[in-house]
Amino acid sequence: MSTEVQEMPEQGEIVLATVTKVMDHGAYVILDEYDNLQGFLHISEIAPGWIRSVNRFVKDGEKKVLLVKKVNPQRGDIDLSLKQVSKDQKKQKLKEVKKFEKGKTLLQNVQEKAKLSDEDIEKLEDNIYLKYDSVYDAFIEIGRNGIDSVKELKIPKKTASIIEEICSKIKLPSVEIRGIMEITNSKSDGIEIIKKILLDELKKDSTIGITYLGAPKYRLSITSEDFKSAEKSLKPIITNIQSNIEKKKGAFKFTREESKKTREN
Repeated sequence: MSTEVQEMPEQGEIVLATVTKVMDHGAYVILDEYDNLQGFLHISEIAPGWIRSVNRFVKDGEKKVLLVKKVNPQRGDIDLSLKQVSKDQKKQKLKEVKKFEKGKTLLQNVQEKAKLSDEDIEKLEDNIYLKYDSVYDAFIEIGRNGIDSVKELKIPKKTASIIEEICSKIKLPSVEIRGIMEITNSKSDGIEIIKKILLDELKKDSTIGITYLGAPKYRLSITSEDFKSAEKSLKPIITNIQSNIEKKKGAFKFTREESKKTREN
């Protein structure tokens, strides 16, 4: 007889589950991250107010982000809630799951190329989790800063070389903030003055992009790994361009546009 104890979720935990059976008084689900452990979603925890039909909110086979309301380890009962999960919690959970799946795929790729055993790959994964929240985060770090950025993980040379090769092909997540510069200079060589100032700024930083939209408008864009870094870079760039334009008796105006976030592959 097996003595292995089934791991249970904790009360208050946010989990991903698959609906397996919908009934009049609720729905049974299996918890994807807990070896398909079964839980129950009562009708009163599906949505606020009176519910005429459970099927309007949950359907067989659907994935749902749920809150663990109550756990009874002795009986194996897990009570769940859908209505108590906020939009932010749902978004964060789906992001975590997506990262986990990407990390899993990356490790499989490493295992195949490096011809590692299941034990070797499990050891590598355990070492990564000692420092990073996910395997995907570790591989993004390597993609940005090279294999030496994780040298404390003591990855064997051959495996490290393969990981670095895989990471070099990952499209790194990034953000772009941008805005419209309206620049004028009434001097006879005003266009050349503006062009030189903008080109000089472009040479200083590879994360900057400047696109001519038709006089007097130019789009300035800054690409970075996160919004905080991008915003930090933006102000001095604008200040510098404005200062140089005004020194040459020109006029400068900047209007922000909507920021963009790239898709993570």
